[in-house]
Amino acid sequence: MADPSFDVVSKVDHQEVDNALNQAGKELSTRFDFRGTGAKIEWSGSDGVVLEAETEERVLAAVEVFKEKLIKRGISLKAFDAGEPAVSGKVYKVQGKIIEGIASDKAKQIAKFIRDEGPKGVQAQIQGDQLRVSGKKKDHLQDVISLLKNKDFEIALQFTNYR
Repeated sequence: MADPSFDVVSKVDHQEVDNALNQAGKELSTRFDFRGTGAKIEWSGSDGVVLEAETEERVLAAVEVFKEKLIKRGISLKAFDAGEPAVSGKVYKVQGKIIEGIASDKAKQIAKFIRDEGPKGVQAQIQGDQLRVSGKKKDHLQDVISLLKNKDFEIALQFTNYR
């Protein structure tokens, strides 16, 4: 029988992000402090979000509204990267990006952390945009999960396929 293992991934539920975006759009259209500011939010491409408003202050407030909706939907803010406000004609725009997958440099950093700090006999293998962690004992794997939860790698981590 194979050793117990689990995968470390960084994924978001696209339906929940879409729900958060729609809720933020409704709030921007109905809230009193956003009336007449041209504030709106929409998708740009497959994993990008664009927020617009007539003033820099209002576009930053719109970003905060979107972040609130993401949190309520259970999406980590580490999965959303908002850029700086940029002037485009008469409106200010903020380009945001939904981040998925573990970049190779982050994966190497996580694997090294597991090697250095984790229990003996636990291995981490990089498989594309995720890590497979395996070991002889399930207790050791649970220790690795708690180590990873307590360390901040600046990306949202989930643990799947625990067997």
